[in-house]
Amino acid sequence: MTIAPDNAQQGASHLYRAMRDFVESTDGTLPGKFEITKEGIVLDMMSPVRPHELTALRLRKRLERVMPEEIVAHTGGPDVEMVPEGIMRRPDIMVIAEADMEGEGAFDPRTLIAAVEIVSRSNPDNDWVTKTRDYPLMGVPVYAIFDPRTGEGAVLTDIHTTPDGPRYATRKDFVYGEDVTIADWTVSTQNLPLYQEEGQGQV
Repeated sequence: MTIAPDNAQQGASHLYRAMRDFVESTDGTLPGKFEITKEGIVLDMMSPVRPHELTALRLRKRLERVMPEEIVAHTGGPDVEMVPEGIMRRPDIMVIAEADMEGEGAFDPRTLIAAVEIVSRSNPDNDWVTKTRDYPLMGVPVYAIFDPRTGEGAVLTDIHTTPDGPRYATRKDFVYGEDVTIADWTVSTQNLPLYQEEGQGQV
């Protein structure tokens, strides 16, 4: 049986709303972070928590030290959502104008100046693979990845059109200890924690 395009789009919209309702119903009640991508619901357990959260804290403070006062490095909710594409994400850090945080509901991804993710040990492909596809599709101009597993990262910029949809054209890799430029601001990556081997404790 062939489904007409309008019906297919309507079915996708119903499915997305159902997934969104589920994610909202679990907010704060289950461990980890639920997001919606093209393949469905993604659960990021964010393990181990302490190095992940310490990285986010240090990067937030370093960014806000060099950015103008009206720009913030936000580490909370709400989500960033693009309903027509059926995608809902919550970056670890959102670089955004404070004025664009006003109002109700999810953030418009096109108002983000940059999204920053700290790679989780439990699901690294979520940050390195699916978000490198989702963020340009949502119109986020800069995507920075910090990987505590390896002490490396990358900054992706310059959205361009490809046969598979919008993609980042430029990728600048870095290693911890180097300065890294995110949008218009350069920060140090010194003293960012690494994940330790099991049984060695946490940083």
